[in-house]
Amino acid sequence: MKVLLFNGSTRNNGCTYLALDQVAQTLRQAGIETELLQLGGKPVRDCLGCNRCAENGQCVFSEDVVNLWIRKARQADGFVFGSPVYFAHPTGQMLAVMDRLFYAGGANLQFKPGAAIASARRAGTTATIDQLQKYFTISNMPIVA
Repeated sequence: MKVLLFNGSTRNNGCTYLALDQVAQTLRQAGIETELLQLGGKPVRDCLGCNRCAENGQCVFSEDVVNLWIRKARQADGFVFGSPVYFAHPTGQMLAVMDRLFYAGGANLQFKPGAAIASARRAGTTATIDQLQKYFTISNMPIVA
């Protein structure tokens, strides 16, 4: 069994990474293979709704992490998405990636369990978790709390 953990922060070793790393450690102790994937600080494009991904199963934009994450999701059994809270919601980069990931590669995530993590200094965690989990419900993914 393999679980992918997606870090939606632009900071490689920030609070979201630390939270995801704790989850990964717990999963590994239970004998579950994990891989933590980093969004990074590079620009991310929004989905254009061009629907070209329906033809070839990948996004037309190839300069960021989306197509890599689509390929990795194919082999995974579960997912944990983490994001810091930016102005009471997940990072814009994470939302753009998730839009494209779930639109172009949704078949690779469908019916597999998903969990969401939000890290924040103040308020906004509930809204962030809710927004991340909406992707799960649209894709018929069981939500792990």
